[in-house]
Amino acid sequence: MSNVSFKHTPYGDLAIVSMRGCENIATNVDYYLKQWRNIPEDQSFVVTPNCPRFGTGEAKAVLNHTARGLDAYIICDCFNYNVNYKMYGMTVPMSPDDHFQDLKRVIAAFGGKARRITVVMPMLYEGRQHRRSSRESMDCAIALQELVNMGVKNIITFDAHDPRVNNAIPLDGFDNVHPTYQMIKALLRTVPDVKIDRDHTMIVSPDEGGMGRCIYYSSVLGLELGMFYKRRNYSVIVNGKNPIEAHEFLGNDIKGKDLILVDDMISSGESMLDIAAKLKEKGAGRIFIFSTFGLFVEGLEKFDEYYEKGYINKVFTTNLVYQTPELLSREWYTSVNMSKYIALLVDTLNNDNSISGLLDPIDRIKNVLAKYENKEN
Repeated sequence: MSNVSFKHTPYGDLAIVSMRGCENIATNVDYYLKQWRNIPEDQSFVVTPNCPRFGTGEAKAVLNHTARGLDAYIICDCFNYNVNYKMYGMTVPMSPDDHFQDLKRVIAAFGGKARRITVVMPMLYEGRQHRRSSRESMDCAIALQELVNMGVKNIITFDAHDPRVNNAIPLDGFDNVHPTYQMIKALLRTVPDVKIDRDHTMIVSPDEGGMGRCIYYSSVLGLELGMFYKRRNYSVIVNGKNPIEAHEFLGNDIKGKDLILVDDMISSGESMLDIAAKLKEKGAGRIFIFSTFGLFVEGLEKFDEYYEKGYINKVFTTNLVYQTPELLSREWYTSVNMSKYIALLVDTLNNDNSISGLLDPIDRIKNVLAKYENKEN
C-alpha cells in the first residue's frame, strides 16, 4: 500500500437532516461537529424538513433550505411512537410505516439536487422481516432497494438483526455499526466494582441468533461464553410466531459470576427476563443486560418486578431509538449515548475518509480496559 498521505476535503456542504422525533440526537451530533470544526454557536448544520399533513392523513415534504450540492445525512428513527399527526380530526401516533414514508418524501424533496444522500437509520426499518421462510413478503430488502432507487448512496444502521440483508443492494453502501465500545465503557462507568476476567464475569447469548455479537464481546474482553437456545412449539403460531416452550442453557458453571446478557433489541423483554430468572436459579451473581435498542413494547412493570426480586441489576440500551421519561428515571436503567459516535461517522464520511477504524473499535476497547485496570490497581 502507498505511504502517500492524502488530504481530504469535504465532499460537499454538510447538512444534518433531522426527521421528526430525531431532534435531540441531531442537536447533539450538531454540537460535536461544530466543536470539531470551530463553527460559531449561532450557526448549525441541521436542516429540519417539514412534512405537513392534509386532513385525510396524506402528506408532502418541504425543504426550506437549498438542496443543491449538499452532502446530506438524514437521521431517521422509524420506531419513535411519541410523534403523531392529525387524520380526520383524530390524533394518530406515527407508525414505522409512516416514518419510512416521510423519509422517502424528504428524499424526493431533494429532487436529485444533493451531491450525495446518506440515510442514518439506527434501527433498520423492517429489519426483522429479512428473509423468506414461507410465502411472505421481504420488507427489509424492498425498503433498501426503494432507498437506493431514489438516489441514496449510503445507508448506516446499527446492530442489524441480520446484516446479510445488505445482499439486496450489493452495489451500494451499507454499513452495519455496533455499539460495543460504548456499551463496555458505560458498564465500567456505571458499575465501578465489576471485574472483567474469566473468574468473575461471563458473556451469555440469549439465543443462537445472537452468538455472533456475543463471540465478539467474549473475544475482546477475554471472557467465557455461554448460550441459551429457544425450544419452540412449531405446531402452532401465536402473534405471528412460534411460541417459546423453554430456554435451555449451554455453557460452563456460572455460580457466583457476573453475567452480561447481550442482544440486539428488547421488544417485550419477556424472553430476556425469563433467561435472567433461570440464570439466577443456577446461582449467577449480578446480571447486566446489553441491548442496542430498548423498545419495551409492553411497558416497564415486569422489569421493575424483576429488579425488585434481584433477577436483574442493570439494563443498558442506547439513545438510538425513542426513550420515555419513565424509562430514563428507572434505577435499573442506563442510557448509552451514541451521538458522538454518529458525529464521528458523519465527520469522517463528509471528508471522504475511511470509517473502518470506527467500525472495529478493538483498540479503543483495549485502551479503556487498560485504564480501568490501572485504576483498579
